[in-house]
Amino acid sequence: MIHFFIGLGFFLVLSCASKPYYNSKIEGKKIGVTSEYGQVNSIDEFVTPYRNHINKDLDNVLAYAPETLDKSKGEWQTTIGNLMADMTVEMGNPVFQARHKKNIDICILNHGGIRAILPKGNVTTRTAFEIMPFENSLIIVALKGAQIKEMAEYILREKKPHPLNGLKIIADKNSLTIKSLSVNGQPLDETKTYYVATSDYLSNGGDKMDFFKKGIQSFEMDYKLRNLMIDYFKKVDTIPVITTERVVLE
Repeated sequence: MIHFFIGLGFFLVLSCASKPYYNSKIEGKKIGVTSEYGQVNSIDEFVTPYRNHINKDLDNVLAYAPETLDKSKGEWQTTIGNLMADMTVEMGNPVFQARHKKNIDICILNHGGIRAILPKGNVTTRTAFEIMPFENSLIIVALKGAQIKEMAEYILREKKPHPLNGLKIIADKNSLTIKSLSVNGQPLDETKTYYVATSDYLSNGGDKMDFFKKGIQSFEMDYKLRNLMIDYFKKVDTIPVITTERVVLE
């Protein structure tokens, strides 16, 4: 009889152990990060050396801006937008040439991707992080001239000063219809293949740039746009103020 009860107890233990258990209720509450909880000195002491090291890197002076570049100052192009597009071609083209023996023809970025002004004065690494806080990478997309025309129509339709390099759009000032398109001084050939520098976000059709979805080929440059900007700042002594018109209304 004793053996029977021992055996029965062992069987019940095994039965319970094999039975699946599930959460029937989960509770939680929102705890705000406020001054109510005070500062934890031990954590602050641990973080301080790392914070100081990062701040030292971010505040490293790379160049000088003679005037403030602001994306809100301009209807069809802005000085900071021109700078963004021009520096992308200047820094990205040698990489594209070295890897694929080709040249960038056009660059288009998005106006909304510029997240801060470039203020007059010292330009630092922090400046680049403020202007371009995203992890966007440089992509080169091969597009036919027909898609470049779609790009021009998109720009006129959106009425935003998207950073642009290489493509010049002349349009009717009343109807905003295209009068002529040229790429680096040559008339657009709708059958020709052009290599367009942009961000990985836009190359996938971001900001409704659907013409990129018709791309023949794309090339990943493994080059963050922010890093490209930092490299450009290191290269130049003084930031140029670029006022050339890329979209002209007549």
